[in-house]
Amino acid sequence: MEECVFCKIIVGEIPSEKVFENDSFIVILDINPISEGHVLIIPKEHYETILDMPDELGTALVGLVKKIGGDWISQKNSNGFNLIQSNFKAAQQEIPHLHFHIIPRSEDDGLKLKFK
Repeated sequence: MEECVFCKIIVGEIPSEKVFENDSFIVILDINPISEGHVLIIPKEHYETILDMPDELGTALVGLVKKIGGDWISQKNSNGFNLIQSNFKAAQQEIPHLHFHIIPRSEDDGLKLKFK
């Protein structure tokens, strides 16, 4: 997609700080992190939502979430992490390219996720 910011990051038109890359995904530091080490996992192929992503990528995605989340727990002095992913504008998806946030957490970080 010509106007997609994540597609431009993937091809190197927009700079990013890559943490990990393989044939299917890139992992970059979020430019507005909620906590130290907040990263985005982005499929290299353009899928607008998780409903568009082929099922075959699911296993690789879960493996990557486990790897990055586990690495961050040991490297970022955190006790856990949130995995956040939104689909469509009504769910506050701001960039229409599938992506997953891994947000390292510690018990005393003061961050609260609350749903009404």
